Amino acid sequence: MFSRKPTKRTLSGASVAAAAVALTAGTAWACPPDPGNQSSATARTTGEGRDLGAHAGHGPREVGKTSAKVSDAVKGVEKVGNVPDAKEATSLVFMDYGKGRDKRTIMYVSGRFGLKAYDVTADPRAPKLVGTFDLPGFWQGEDTEADHKRKIIYLSRDPRAFGGNTDTGESGVYVVDVSKPETLRQITYFKVPAGHTTSCINDCQYLWTGGPAKASWMPADWGGRPVWVTDVRNPAKPKVFDDPIDTGRNDGKTDYTHDIQVDASGIAWASGRGGVRGYHTRGWHYDPVAKKFRKATAFDPVPYAGGGIDEATSNSSFMHNSYRAVGRTANQGPDARKWGRGGVLIVTEETFNDGCANDGLLVIASLKGSYRGEGWRSTPDNKFRLRTLGTWGVAGQEGSRPDTDDCSAHYFTVKDGVLAQSFYSQGTRFIDVRDPTNPRQIAYFRPDNARAWAAYYHGKYVYIADHARGIDVLRTTYR
Repeated sequence: MFSRKPTKRTLSGASVAAAAVALTAGTAWACPPDPGNQSSATARTTGEGRDLGAHAGHGPREVGKTSAKVSDAVKGVEKVGNVPDAKEATSLVFMDYGKGRDKRTIMYVSGRFGLKAYDVTADPRAPKLVGTFDLPGFWQGEDTEADHKRKIIYLSRDPRAFGGNTDTGESGVYVVDVSKPETLRQITYFKVPAGHTTSCINDCQYLWTGGPAKASWMPADWGGRPVWVTDVRNPAKPKVFDDPIDTGRNDGKTDYTHDIQVDASGIAWASGRGGVRGYHTRGWHYDPVAKKFRKATAFDPVPYAGGGIDEATSNSSFMHNSYRAVGRTANQGPDARKWGRGGVLIVTEETFNDGCANDGLLVIASLKGSYRGEGWRSTPDNKFRLRTLGTWGVAGQEGSRPDTDDCSAHYFTVKDGVLAQSFYSQGTRFIDVRDPTNPRQIAYFRPDNARAWAAYYHGKYVYIADHARGIDVLRTTYR
């Protein structure tokens, strides 16, 4: 087992431009000498997306309209607003300040520009820019997380930020004080060996940071970067633990952990190449791998359930993010009366293959049969796979563009059994998943220049982070 000792040195800095002190994480994880400014073959061929191929969706590329024949396709929703100065948006966070008549809601937008704060209190259809935290060239705060109690936002820096690459680029996390939306202030910045996404664990007392593809100086038998844990109980002095977790995720091989979602019962679901696995991160639980009861912590979690996705029902092994309706959110997903509470996992598969029909899907899988550590004991010779209940992709669907191969599923949110899910150039689709064996599209918003990354239900509206368009604000009319 890995040691669980946090590093003795932490990284801090008051200015955005200041370079951080090197992470003391043991010789196995120390950054190697700079090999120059050229990407290695590993960096080029093991990116997110295709199992062998660059991540088309998260790299610099042409965006927006590609054909003069393309026109908007809209059904079941109405566009009521747009924020064009938020182009290259990646992720949104809504944060409330005050109560009652004094309540104020700020929409934080992360993207290649850093972080922007928009006030949506007076008119949610017309967000008003009130503050910025500028990081031009940043890459890229995907699925940005926030500590709503302490008013802190964590921006994950991918090694490809500021012109870097997966071999030579620096990865880490910016800790930003957003207690005053008009004055966004960096508390500190610290290096981590991973940096594509960072996620709050145990009420944002810890962070799990994962991805992207591995650097050439990492272990040769790795397929991607796993998760590093950081103690941020004192956000000004983060402590990064030496050893990664969620290792061996791809039939025993340590591989790319892309993102983590924590469900309403506290289970942290880690998605990446090799499937989705859930962990207890606090309390005493039976560990089906160690075969004993033990205490779960953020830095030494206890396996819960999950595993690989059946390759016969998907186009790759790369799972991007997930959602499990359970506890207070049990009525948000598949019908719990028929499918049980918490027994179904909704997953985005992200991949960019040749042809729209071969790109990433929405995948809905049953967790049945995965509660005894099967996903941790899976090997190439004795594979364990979750049973797929249903899938949905945009190829050939009403409202889809026939002239693009940019069709992969991406981030979603869910409300009343309907996913609002972005599909890049194919826009945002509203998919009824109450019957997981038959997910069906009931509405869509696919502008001619869509480059949708993530969709968020908030209040009466749906907000879409679009790389080409900024933020689109929608009102649903399908009900």
